[in-house]
Amino acid sequence: MLDLRLYMAQRLSAMVMAPLVLGHIAVMVYAIQGGLSTAEILGRTQGSIPWLLFYGTFVLAVSVHAAIGLRVIVHETTGLRGRGLRIFTWGTGIVLLMMGARAVAAVTML
Repeated sequence: MLDLRLYMAQRLSAMVMAPLVLGHIAVMVYAIQGGLSTAEILGRTQGSIPWLLFYGTFVLAVSVHAAIGLRVIVHETTGLRGRGLRIFTWGTGIVLLMMGARAVAAVTML
């Protein structure tokens, strides 16, 4: 039952990530083609609640997706299971979430 829930959580996180990846790429193309400097980009994103929500959702989805994917890889390559695998999965997810949240805060907070 846990495997099915993790499978579904990973697929749901992929569904959330897909449009966010496309949005991120579109923004990067716009910024590059527009010749925007780093300062100009930060001027548009800092203090912006929509960008905070956009990239915050992106980071949350990536953290869930990657932690579950790495869980599968670690289990299949090392045979780790049980409590150790749960600790690895949660630890990976939390570390990715913290790193991503720090990056989002740097780009969107004043």
